Amino acid sequence: MIDFSLRADHPSNTKTDVVAVAVHDNQKLSWAAEDLDKASKGALKAALKSAAFSGGCGKLLPLFNLPGISATRVLVYGAGEGKVLAAKDARATGRGLAAAAVELELAELTIFPLGEDAVSAMQQMVMGVSDATYRYDETKGISAKPKPSLKRVRFGMPEAAAKAAPAALKVSVATIHGMEFTKYLGNLPANFCTPTRLGEEAKKLVKSHDGAALKVTVMDRKAIEKLGMGSFLSVTNGSDEPPRFIVFEYAGGKKGEAPTVFVGKGVTFDTGGISIKPAPDMDHMKWDMSGAGTVFGVMKALAELKPKQNIVGLVVACENHINGKATKPGDVFTSMSGQTIEVLNTDAEGRLILCDALTYAERFKPRAVIDIATLTGACVVALGSHNAGIFSNNDALADSLIASGKKMNDRFWRMPLEEDYQEALNSNFADMANVAGREGGAITAACFLWRFAKKYDWAHLDIAGVAYKGSGKEKGASGRPVAALVDYVMARE
Repeated sequence: MIDFSLRADHPSNTKTDVVAVAVHDNQKLSWAAEDLDKASKGALKAALKSAAFSGGCGKLLPLFNLPGISATRVLVYGAGEGKVLAAKDARATGRGLAAAAVELELAELTIFPLGEDAVSAMQQMVMGVSDATYRYDETKGISAKPKPSLKRVRFGMPEAAAKAAPAALKVSVATIHGMEFTKYLGNLPANFCTPTRLGEEAKKLVKSHDGAALKVTVMDRKAIEKLGMGSFLSVTNGSDEPPRFIVFEYAGGKKGEAPTVFVGKGVTFDTGGISIKPAPDMDHMKWDMSGAGTVFGVMKALAELKPKQNIVGLVVACENHINGKATKPGDVFTSMSGQTIEVLNTDAEGRLILCDALTYAERFKPRAVIDIATLTGACVVALGSHNAGIFSNNDALADSLIASGKKMNDRFWRMPLEEDYQEALNSNFADMANVAGREGGAITAACFLWRFAKKYDWAHLDIAGVAYKGSGKEKGASGRPVAALVDYVMARE
């Protein structure tokens, strides 16, 4: 795990393996680059001119043996024409600098962000470093690669940012710890990451944060049956893996203060049930627990940060599988709320488990409930892989989440939530059906959940397009939207 910290020395006096400074378009120097150029008696500018370095975002120029510089190497990174780096560019820069340090087999990297908005740039660079150095190797066997050589990343901040930097760095580091935990759980194969394993991981998480006022209850099938969660249990009928309902409670606020409740979909593998999925890319369905993974990541980050708030995390975990007891299209089940549901499509299972958790959330008298789920392919069709969909019955809640997403480059796009769509969920045989037609599929899925979230402010995050990358060398869990949700909580501190 990378050790992140701040340092107060000047760029030219920094003793480190490599010092990274910014240069803008037309070779205009940042404050840190000016310090290096002055100490090197113009050698930095001469090197830039000789290399015809453009200063464009994403560009890197390694330099060696600059006179008057304490660092062994200098990495110049392009900052474009603006006075600040956009969040996306800052994260990409952090990723590129860390990757270069790893390629050079260096142990320490010192980065000097731009002078204006340096704190925000630092936060994104921390996430970029995490992107570049994260490794999944639990099931790699003999092909596992050595861990990256990079062990320490230091940030040198301009004087104007020095006061705000320590708290911001603490939040950033806790956030990437949460994101990496989310990635780890998501990348585990489904024969490793079972509902039982998630319950065990929940207990381990709490045990590793003894001083954080965090506790967990892990319920088995018998306890779930006692709660009357018939909708949740209907999804488990075809699987030999026992379900788990996991309840995290973090008591950082005043006793009795209304908590924020996060609810995560934890389908550890989704065959689609009798409404079986097509074979191509079915391996992606190990990531159908990414909502649950997000809740784990958020709770880990908050356990480190110890905000003065009450937070609850609910995880509904099961497999959606096929055997002789599997739920059949047309079956009717009674949810915890007492509402009955006709299951027309067993592959629309996420809403069936989430609805009972949304009902359970009522007992906390929450200030807000936010559910996170890889719920619909329709949301991917609508928004692609850049924005997650957000649906909400409260404008202020939606606006706050969208603002945090924008700040953290972990974006949401608001989708409609209107009563007009509810009619499509009507059933002749139950209070509702679990699916409507193809049109507006992400919207009608949200409308289904809305029926169980009438007693509090609520937002639904459909993360199907952003929770993982399904192909290529970067195939794997993304850790989204942990960063946005941690920022949402910490913004209230």
